[in-house]
Amino acid sequence: MAGPGNSHYAERTCLRGWVWGRKGAPVVPDFGKSDFSGTSAGGRDIPGVRRSPSGRIPQWAIDEALGKLQDPEPWRTAPLQSAGKRRGYRRIKPARARKWKARWATVLGLALVVGLYFTPTLFDRFVLSAALPHLPGSDVPPPGFEAASSPLGVPPATTGSTAFVLQESPDPGQPFVAYDPCRPVHYVVRPELAPPGTEQLITDSVAAVSAATGLKFVYDGLTDEAPSQDRVAYQPDRYGKKWAPVLISWSTPAAAPELAGSVAGTGGSTSIQMPGEPYVYVSGQVLLDAPALSETLAYPDGPALVRAVIMHELAHVVGLDHVSDPTQLMYEENSGQLDFGAGDRAGLALLGTGKCVSRI
Repeated sequence: MAGPGNSHYAERTCLRGWVWGRKGAPVVPDFGKSDFSGTSAGGRDIPGVRRSPSGRIPQWAIDEALGKLQDPEPWRTAPLQSAGKRRGYRRIKPARARKWKARWATVLGLALVVGLYFTPTLFDRFVLSAALPHLPGSDVPPPGFEAASSPLGVPPATTGSTAFVLQESPDPGQPFVAYDPCRPVHYVVRPELAPPGTEQLITDSVAAVSAATGLKFVYDGLTDEAPSQDRVAYQPDRYGKKWAPVLISWSTPAAAPELAGSVAGTGGSTSIQMPGEPYVYVSGQVLLDAPALSETLAYPDGPALVRAVIMHELAHVVGLDHVSDPTQLMYEENSGQLDFGAGDRAGLALLGTGKCVSRI
């Protein structure tokens, strides 16, 4: 056992009241307990040392008698955690919370399936309609080509006449179908079989319909596209990624049976509808009987009569139908009318008020 001069541990025990003898051996005070008996350690008698029932003396009893009070061993002390550090700690959610989370996920999934089942138009309107123009082989162009935020023209004031008939709408809830007034109506001319001088008659007829509807027409030049009753409204290889322009062409009854008999021409348009939007005309065509109108041009009022025929067919293109009033240009059998009547103009003005649909 070390002396007081060379051990920090000894100095600590000295402070606990031990008295050192002349030879450096500590004198242990009497604890005054009758159950303590003396013993010897290293040749010295140590009174008051407690024994085990077997008679042996544990080391801790000797240390206690000699005053060697030790601090608790490190492993006996609970480790302290530094603030803010929680290494390896993970909060475990109760089983009930996990069950509720799984149930809510199931409920939301079922709600989504039910919603898509009963409202398929949401998918058609917001997903399919946006992706369709960009798919290979699509039959519609990318939407919004030349679409403006407001109509490009203003139709004239209505005459108040009701002597007009609008072409039937595919949707019973939509009164009429019209071209989008917020974008121009493009047109091309196929010159094959065209009688001499008819280029200007077409220009004048288009201008008359534009003034009566407020729609803006744009001439895209000549084309070699042949007329067809099954004409496709979207021809990207010929006209680019936009709706095909209105086609004005000439033919014969032999090549186009629809011109047989007393029919001098035909006209009409193709409409399309996007989910959530009205039907809108996107392209059309006018087919004129070249042999018959060549003969008409020989009459004194021939050019005016041919122009009236072209105007009549273009009025079909923008949405007017035949009427039973012989004073209107839209009368099925021309009785000498050379210009639009009051009823024609009222109907054309109405057709110039269609809805702007930028999604087509």
